[in-house]
Amino acid sequence: MDIRWLQDFLTIAETGNFTRAAEIRNSSQAAFSRRIQSLEQWLGVPLIDRSTFPTKLTAEGERFRERAAEIVLQVADAKVSLTGAVVGRRQQVRIALPHALATGRLASWWAEWSGLPRGRGMDDVTCTALPGNVHDTVTALVSGNADLLICFHTAQQPIHLSAQYERVVIGSENLRPYVAASLAANLQKHFPGTQRAPLSLLMYSSGAYLGRMVELIIESARPRLIGRCVFEADMADVLRNLAVAGRGVAWLPDCSAQGAPPGALVPLEGWSQSMSVVAYRDRQARNAQVERLWRALRGMAPVQARTRKRGA
Repeated sequence: MDIRWLQDFLTIAETGNFTRAAEIRNSSQAAFSRRIQSLEQWLGVPLIDRSTFPTKLTAEGERFRERAAEIVLQVADAKVSLTGAVVGRRQQVRIALPHALATGRLASWWAEWSGLPRGRGMDDVTCTALPGNVHDTVTALVSGNADLLICFHTAQQPIHLSAQYERVVIGSENLRPYVAASLAANLQKHFPGTQRAPLSLLMYSSGAYLGRMVELIIESARPRLIGRCVFEADMADVLRNLAVAGRGVAWLPDCSAQGAPPGALVPLEGWSQSMSVVAYRDRQARNAQVERLWRALRGMAPVQARTRKRGA
């Protein structure tokens, strides 16, 4: 059995697409498929359900997924301990998080964590950022391909993880409607739109976490918003740039809106939603660098959250 077979299997399990998985693994699709088939033959059970699209794991594949991740991690750790590599798995923390937090918050967070006193900070640790949508980032944590998950959380759209995963609230973001400053004065008069003059809306793609939040905001708002979608995208940064260009109204978390040129965007009053920023880790995982980072994250927790935890 080749360890690459397990790495290939975990990649197809995460992406659900043979073509994309083969690209990530720097392999031809034919060679990638043969290695997956070799793993299935070695185990004696089918791991991939090839009758569905997108590709899904069989029941056996789902059960084997966690074990495969454990084996890959153990082999990587063994290699580092034997070779004495300066930068290896034990000096690295893998963080899965949404694109908006990866581009808008991670750099400042890492600078803060690295600046803590020696022994508590992360100055001698490397970071691998794993940005993606909510499904991909949660999958990365559960499959063992990420050490930490940092994501948005609301009561209306909670992230469901078992008690195996410890969590801590490290901050908050507001999701607000923004428009180009040059259009703000006129738009404020016509917000929330009319049948004769609907608003031009810059929306998230169907199924996106922030997209579901925007839908909830619009559904519960009074008076009713009247608009038409003129552009869709998965990433908040794309919608921000379109809003700056004057293409319409975009709901953006604070961290994305702050990436616009100063004064370029103006928030519209109301129609907003507060979201917690929550970090998760596997309680059963043992990694000294992750432990250090987790202590730093607990230090970022709002005072109210820390007080509630002590009193729980």
